[in-house]
Amino acid sequence: MLKKWWKAAQIYMDKRMLSMIALGFSSGFPLLLVFGTLNLWLKDAGISYAAIGLFSLVKTPYSFKWAWSPIIDRIRLPLFCRLGRRRGWAFFIQIILLFSILGMSTVEPAATPFTMAFFAVLVTVASASQDIVLDAYRIESFNSKEQGAGVAVFVLGYRFGLVFSGAGAIWMASAMDWNDVYKIMALGTIVGMLAVLCSREPAKNEKKAEICYTGTFRKRVKKFLLTAVYDPFRDFTRRADWALILLFIFLYRMSDAYMGPMAYPFYDDMGFSKVEIAYVSKIYGMIATIAGGIAGGLIINRFGIMRSLLWFGILQGVTNLMFVAQSYAGHNIWLLTVSISLDNVSAGMGATALVAYLSSLCNVAYTATQYALLSSLMSFARDVFAATSGFLADRVSWDVFFFITALMVIPGLVLLIYLMRKYPRQIS
Repeated sequence: MLKKWWKAAQIYMDKRMLSMIALGFSSGFPLLLVFGTLNLWLKDAGISYAAIGLFSLVKTPYSFKWAWSPIIDRIRLPLFCRLGRRRGWAFFIQIILLFSILGMSTVEPAATPFTMAFFAVLVTVASASQDIVLDAYRIESFNSKEQGAGVAVFVLGYRFGLVFSGAGAIWMASAMDWNDVYKIMALGTIVGMLAVLCSREPAKNEKKAEICYTGTFRKRVKKFLLTAVYDPFRDFTRRADWALILLFIFLYRMSDAYMGPMAYPFYDDMGFSKVEIAYVSKIYGMIATIAGGIAGGLIINRFGIMRSLLWFGILQGVTNLMFVAQSYAGHNIWLLTVSISLDNVSAGMGATALVAYLSSLCNVAYTATQYALLSSLMSFARDVFAATSGFLADRVSWDVFFFITALMVIPGLVLLIYLMRKYPRQIS
């Protein structure tokens, strides 16, 4: 038994994992700058709960990145292509990301909320575009058996990025202006740039046949649309029950996605200071998430993706109920530590399993486009449906709010059980 676990863990010693940590950081740190950290800035600026919830819409590009993923997947970027197709796009996008975050740092949200929303959307577009490239890079860097471990390490770096833009930003905000905090946050792009320069283009991508777009402009456009847009979607829709798979991806993490926009306002209402929020939610909580992600990778490698998805999904619903107890306890730092830690362990496991599942669904011939489509559905729940969470929080008590979010795991689990029973060969 121990030998099997040791064999499963050896993949973490591969040198490719160093690149995955740094690239995961680059992928992760922009999210909170337009989500949790931004929500706290908006709360400090006197923005209402309803408006904070609506600000979730600035992350809508995450849900529609599939629309421009064929361009990133197939077109070589002039000049930057010397780094390779994947690395060239990644480096270019990170430059755009740098200046977009700097743009946010120049805005006062209470005075010019639409300007803040504009720059936040630019950050989201750049971040979503970076995700297209880095997800493809990650998938193409590992074989099917290594995907779970690759995801776990990438998510580890992703969580480090969240610590930087979460706890780091909140700590800084307790001692300096939010605008100055965001100027410092922009420096996070340097990690991604260095990682790209020090990494190699994936072997699978190097071997991928180039598409030769010749002839008239009309013929070149037609061929591009056929090979880069139509073929990836047609390939995926040939999969049995593809529509149910898409629905499952949308539903699986709905509970965590819906409670996300209201987490920081909830902590603030319970009387926790910025320093307490930074320590508990972004240090202890992040450690728990990282532990959950690594443990999730091992469990996936040992027992398979589908079983892991079921167990982790149940845990996500159960741990959401901890916040019901927190709403009654109020300002209890020990209960908050336990609640956030348990919730983040389950979230780390669930995220690792779902990303591994999405990766397993992709045809390597269309990696970026297909993964962008699948991950867009995952983020759609977080970025669009979750925008209504502020309206619900305004109308019900916090205990009722979190109880409702816990129940949101049920539809996804029911659909997962159906898929497991219909396709038992996929369970192992």
